[in-house]
Amino acid sequence: MSPRITRKLAQLPLLFLCPRSTTATAITSVPIRTFGIRSLNPPKENRFNAGPGLPVLKSTPTAALERKAYTLPLRTGAVAIKKGMTAIFDTETGQRVACTVLQLDRVEVVSHKTVEKHGYFAVQVGAGWKHPSNITKSLLGHFSANGISPKRHVYEFRVKDGRGLLPVGQAITADWFQEGQYVDTRSNSKGKGFAGVMKRHGFHGQDRSHGVSLTHRSLGSAGPSQGGGSRVYPGKKMAGNMGNEQNTVQNLKVLKVDPANGIVVVKGAVSGPRGCVVRLQDAIKKPWPEVKPPTESAA
Repeated sequence: MSPRITRKLAQLPLLFLCPRSTTATAITSVPIRTFGIRSLNPPKENRFNAGPGLPVLKSTPTAALERKAYTLPLRTGAVAIKKGMTAIFDTETGQRVACTVLQLDRVEVVSHKTVEKHGYFAVQVGAGWKHPSNITKSLLGHFSANGISPKRHVYEFRVKDGRGLLPVGQAITADWFQEGQYVDTRSNSKGKGFAGVMKRHGFHGQDRSHGVSLTHRSLGSAGPSQGGGSRVYPGKKMAGNMGNEQNTVQNLKVLKVDPANGIVVVKGAVSGPRGCVVRLQDAIKKPWPEVKPPTESAA
């Protein structure tokens, strides 16, 4: 059967078949709401997101590289081994300066990371030596494809642009750093194992009287009651594993450089025990060292 129109629709005027006129009619006189749904928490202007000289924030990878243009070092870093601490006496002032001895062991450039393929610029650096039988086939193929002997330690160092990409296979010796410049060191701190709150976070402990017994070094109450949700808040300082976390020590001055033995002596202490792996790179909060810019062919 052919569709039939209902009686109610047949009694209505067929206004939708008539062309719409530009003149105001009874139908167009209905008020239209011009405002939308108002936000309960509208954004507030402050000195961080409004200003004449501030750039427009973007979320693209290209914009992210532009924002890091002034915080990424121009040169790659090096991988060293901490040999211990000693002291150097200043002959002019007679002052004793504590320092850390770092040694570079067969540091070479393994591969590159480019913005076209990986989204950022970085240099992959390897140090030490490892027997091929103790390396997985995938990693062994990575070294053999680049013509590099197997390395015990492999790390990446981000650089500002393609000019900081050294040729694959180039050795990085101790004279890569200059005496008097500043470097940043990254290494894992000493592992302390499972520690209580007094040792790990500096809690002063509980009373030795007023009814406290056998809990003088304990945490005490871990969370609030009903008003706080009757739960323990995330990030609560509690007992647990202490140490063995990556720590960055900034602005360490290079005191001595011995290219023949691969020794770099920096002022102050570096995190970690003797024999730990330390990553050295130009300090980002100090002026860059005056060195010859890398050749364009290296990029």
